[in-house]
Amino acid sequence: MSHAQRQRGITLIGLLFWGAVLAILVVLGLQVVPDWQESVSIQHAVDQAAKAGPTVGDIRTKFDKMAEVDYISSINGKDLQITKVNGNVVVSYAYQKEIHLVGPAYLLLKFAGKSR
Repeated sequence: MSHAQRQRGITLIGLLFWGAVLAILVVLGLQVVPDWQESVSIQHAVDQAAKAGPTVGDIRTKFDKMAEVDYISSINGKDLQITKVNGNVVVSYAYQKEIHLVGPAYLLLKFAGKSR
């Protein structure tokens, strides 16, 4: 053995650094995923509400009923924008969610969509 093998691996400092980065990402993900799941539920409710009936009241009532069943709390029927495009009812929405991170830092999530 004329030459010593160069050791490979991660140092303790490197392990602590990457562990902290991973922990921050996991905590952030645990806060973002429920809001993302709610946005998927909102999109589904909007799609169903757009087919509910010819009047604005029918569409808002259907959305409110679906929101109650799916535990949607970010928006309600009166927050929907309902229009007609080429004879088809289009229901659109937009809302924001703030997630407090630490101190004065917040993560702002903006959600928007329309019926298909």
